[in-house]
Amino acid sequence: MFNVPLPVLLIALSMPVLFFFQQQLPDMGASMAFAPADLEQGRWGGLFTSMLLHASWPHALMNAVAAVAFGAPVARLFGDRIGPSVFLLFYVSCGALAALGYGLIHWGSPNPMVGASGAVFGLIGAATRLLGAHGRVRPLLDKRVIAMSLAWMAVNLFTGVVGYMPGAEGAQIAWEAHAVGFVVGILAIGPLGRLFKRGVLIEEETA
Repeated sequence: MFNVPLPVLLIALSMPVLFFFQQQLPDMGASMAFAPADLEQGRWGGLFTSMLLHASWPHALMNAVAAVAFGAPVARLFGDRIGPSVFLLFYVSCGALAALGYGLIHWGSPNPMVGASGAVFGLIGAATRLLGAHGRVRPLLDKRVIAMSLAWMAVNLFTGVVGYMPGAEGAQIAWEAHAVGFVVGILAIGPLGRLFKRGVLIEEETA
């Protein structure tokens, strides 16, 4: 928490700051939200602008804390030279693809979606292959990666079905976007780890 990389800290701080300004808008930012129906009409901007919005203070703060916790190992993997730019691109890509996945699943729905949760779940997916690996990437089929992935998806599905999450305030939870963001993150971190020469951690088999 005290050694969090700067790009992670800036993204986390931007969430409550942007929500403060969002509250000052006449429509509370509704015009920048994403609805699956936008895809039919060729409006793609919401895939990106929706992750700048949140539904409530708890929603914004919870995502900010999660971004710090799970974004730090991802940012450290990318290093300090072009790393911050790569981290930002990774974060935005996870969020946009998560929203796109949600839009394809709920094709034609007019119900708007807001929040950076899809991008944050991308960080969670990536961190799932990094935690405890000493700066390298665990194999996708590593038993610890599989176990943590199943646990995260179980929690995600539970909150989606039950419909309870701090700050949701009765709104429908876009758990599908969370799942898509997680899958994007956990898959993309493998080739990115090789690109940044940290490699994939190969465990020695034990009897």
